[in-house]
Amino acid sequence: MPYIIALLGLLAGAYFWISRARAAAEATRELTGVAQDVMAAARRFGFRRRHDLHPVESLEDPDVAIAGAGIAFLELGGLPTQEQQDRLVVSLQSHLGQGRDKAEEALILGRWLVTESGGAIQGLERMTRRLYKLRGAQSFGPLMAVLKDVAAGGREGKVSTRQSEALHEIAALYRIS
Repeated sequence: MPYIIALLGLLAGAYFWISRARAAAEATRELTGVAQDVMAAARRFGFRRRHDLHPVESLEDPDVAIAGAGIAFLELGGLPTQEQQDRLVVSLQSHLGQGRDKAEEALILGRWLVTESGGAIQGLERMTRRLYKLRGAQSFGPLMAVLKDVAAGGREGKVSTRQSEALHEIAALYRIS
């Protein structure tokens, strides 16, 4: 009887460790997939990271900067839902003239750049500054159109306090009173 109990304990332990190993392998596959998505998006937009600059400063495509600013602005209002993210993709399509695939890839690369910036607040600040350097005052219209769509899809159609503060900072950057 003690041998049977020991054998069952051994089998239970082996099952536990095999399950953990499978879960770790699945997590690794997911991370690899995310990294491949970011790399594919970067290639599509011709993004080349320069090691002497922050990744946002290496950005040359204003559409990616607007997409990154949009996702950062969305995250300032709380954890975004899938519906809000879909609304952002549609907004990027309509205001920037992109196809769905290109808008989604701009969003993937933009989200990575926001993460590299250290969060939504710093990401939005860096993205809007880079956008202003790339296109100047011409970029204000498309940026605000996307942010307006994001705000309309927010909680109860209102902007949060953090989003409101971010809009004031954007207005100051573009010298709008």
